[in-house]
Amino acid sequence: MRTWFPYPLLSAGLLIIWLLLNQSVAPGTIVMGTILSVALGWVTLKLNPAHSHPRRILRTLRFGASVAVDVIRSNIAVMLVILRVGRRAPNSGFLTVDIDLEDENALALLACIMTATPGTAWLEYDRRRKSLLFHVLDMENEEVWLQTVKRYEAGLKEMFG
Repeated sequence: MRTWFPYPLLSAGLLIIWLLLNQSVAPGTIVMGTILSVALGWVTLKLNPAHSHPRRILRTLRFGASVAVDVIRSNIAVMLVILRVGRRAPNSGFLTVDIDLEDENALALLACIMTATPGTAWLEYDRRRKSLLFHVLDMENEEVWLQTVKRYEAGLKEMFG
């Protein structure tokens, strides 16, 4: 069974996303989604992704809640920047922060978090220097952003070991 579905959760997730994107549960849509999800599972197997196992499920849930709160706060901050654009121009800038994450999946998750948070964008990670370059839309306090990235890094280290 493992040869047909090398990553069953990935295949199931891809099928669900396919059905949601097509907004249909017609037989043809299900068949096509199943074919694609199984094929992409095989492709993923050939890519030989790094295996990491998140630990501390309760910590993971708390981390997810913290990120969700940060995303909501960031949405509000970006909305305020847009509403006051005529009065004060946003103070955009680039920040570099040294991070000590080794796990590739933890780095990928940090990239997703930084990019999904409105007002920030992950730009570059230098593996040799272990530094992250990201852009901030409105950088009122540079230290707050650095502490936020360090907080994410600490949470990811704790989750991925």
